[in-house]
Amino acid sequence: MDQLTELGYYALAGHTESPRDLIAEARTAEALGLGAAFVSERFFLKDAAVLSGALGAVTETLGIATAATNFPTRHPMVTATMGAGLHRLTDGRFCLGLGRGFDFLFDAMGVPRITGAQLEDAAGLLRRLWTGEKVFGHDGPAGSWPFLGLVGDAHEDIPLLLCALGERTLELAGRTYDAVVLHTFFSDQAVTDAVAAVRRGAEQAGRDPDAVRIWAVLATVGDHLGHDAVLKKTVGRLATYLQAYGDLLARVNGWDPAPLERFRTAEVVTSIGGAIDDLATTDQLEAIGELLPDEWLAAAATGPPERCAAEVVRQLGLGVDSVVLHGATPGELAPVVEAYRAVRPAERAGGGSAWLPANPGRSTA
Repeated sequence: MDQLTELGYYALAGHTESPRDLIAEARTAEALGLGAAFVSERFFLKDAAVLSGALGAVTETLGIATAATNFPTRHPMVTATMGAGLHRLTDGRFCLGLGRGFDFLFDAMGVPRITGAQLEDAAGLLRRLWTGEKVFGHDGPAGSWPFLGLVGDAHEDIPLLLCALGERTLELAGRTYDAVVLHTFFSDQAVTDAVAAVRRGAEQAGRDPDAVRIWAVLATVGDHLGHDAVLKKTVGRLATYLQAYGDLLARVNGWDPAPLERFRTAEVVTSIGGAIDDLATTDQLEAIGELLPDEWLAAAATGPPERCAAEVVRQLGLGVDSVVLHGATPGELAPVVEAYRAVRPAERAGGGSAWLPANPGRSTA
C-alpha cells in the first residue's frame, strides 16, 4: 500500500487517560498508509519526548514531529539531546516542532514568554549543537548560558518545524525553519495568505520558497463518528481555541469580532471552568454552537467520508504541501483515508510529480 506522505494525524487527539493508546493508533496509522504523526503537549500525560519515543519504537515508516513543544520549558541541551536521540532512534524520521504556546500559562509557570526573536535564536542554537559545535557564553533572545554542547560526535541533520498563526511568525518560519504547521479552522483566505507569507519570508532570506514544507491542519470529523463526537470535535474544539486566543484567530481569518464577544460573555461559556472540549456536555456544546457563525465552523471536513476526502484535496489546491487530518484517531479516519485514495491528485500542486518524504519537516528526500 502506498504511503500517503502528504497526510498526517495528531497522536492521542484531544485528551487521554492512557498514553499507551498511542501504540495501537500508530500501528493503525502505518497500516492505513498515513505519512506522519504529530505530537502535541499537555502538562500531565502528553510529554513530547515520551510520546515521540514511543512512536519511533513501534513504527518503521511513519514520520514523527512535535507540533508543538515550547523551547523555554526545557534547557537547550536537553532539547538538543531529545532531538538527536529521536533522530537516530527513528533513522531520520523525526522533526522537532516548536511553537509560541500561551503567555498566560508561561506567566503562571514563571517561564519567559516566547518571542519571534527567541524562536529564531533557538533554531540557530539547536542547529549549532546538532552539528557538534561547543557554544561558550551564548547570550541572545533564547537565553544566556555559560556553556552548551552535546557529548560525543554529534553530526545530526534534523529538520525544524514551526507552528504559526500570525503573518510575522509565518514569515519567520519561511526565513528560518524547514516546515510550518498552520492552524485548525483557517478560512481559505487565511490559508492562502499564510502560504504567501511563508514563501515571502523564505524568498526575502534568499531561500528557495518551495523548500519550506507547509502543512494545513484540517478538522476532519466524518458523520460516521456520530452526533456527539462531531459536536465535541468541531464546536468544542473551536470554542476552546476561542477561549485561549480568540482575538488572534479572528484577526487571521478576518472574522467579525462581535460574535466573539457574544461567545465570551455567554453564560453557557462562562459557566465552564476550563477547556470547553474537555468539560462541556452535549447540551452545552449545542448551545455554544448556536453562538458561532456558520462560516467559522465551515473550515472543516465534515459529512460523509467522500466529502471529507474531497475537502482534503481542496486544501492541497490552496497551495499547501500536506494536510494534517485533525481531531480524530487513525481508526476514526480510516473511511476518509480510503475515500481519499480514490481522489488523490496525481501530482502535488507546484511540486512536480513526486510526493514528499515521510519526515514531516523535509521538502525533498
